[in-house]
Amino acid sequence: MEIEEVKKNCNNKEFMLKAVQEQGKFLDLASEELKDDEDVVKAALNQDGESLEYVSNRLKGNKDIVMLAISKAPWTACYASEKLKADYDVIMASVKEYGQTLYYASEELRNNRDIVKAAVTNKGLIIKYASYRLRNDRELAEIAVKQDKRAFQFLSAELKKDEEMKALAGK
Repeated sequence: MEIEEVKKNCNNKEFMLKAVQEQGKFLDLASEELKDDEDVVKAALNQDGESLEYVSNRLKGNKDIVMLAISKAPWTACYASEKLKADYDVIMASVKEYGQTLYYASEELRNNRDIVKAAVTNKGLIIKYASYRLRNDRELAEIAVKQDKRAFQFLSAELKKDEEMKALAGK
């Protein structure tokens, strides 16, 4: 399918459904109306979860839509609405596969032990974005440092003085 053809048919739902099924990112060329159409958006996300970037703001606040995108491309939680960046299920689904999502999580979820544990298990350095309380949690610190020794620099001052933690980090 040619880009020019997609641009010409950006308002045609039937055409755009076929286009995004072939290449999800063709959603970028769809009309604003079709970027807000659940059928077109779901078809695009099923083909390429990264298409969430082009979805209407309204649908970026739709949990089912965002969860579909995350199931295909876990890092796309960054495109979710602020409300969904504070949703436990959305952030957990993402950090299990892509720890870096903790960066986009709400302050409340950065202080949630389960969320942070899943994130640092996947990406130790991301402990940097955990709440101070959780950067002082020995178990989480151990997980993070075992995953990536550089995580040591982001631990609480207390844990940085701890001899076992220093040894774990090779300090």
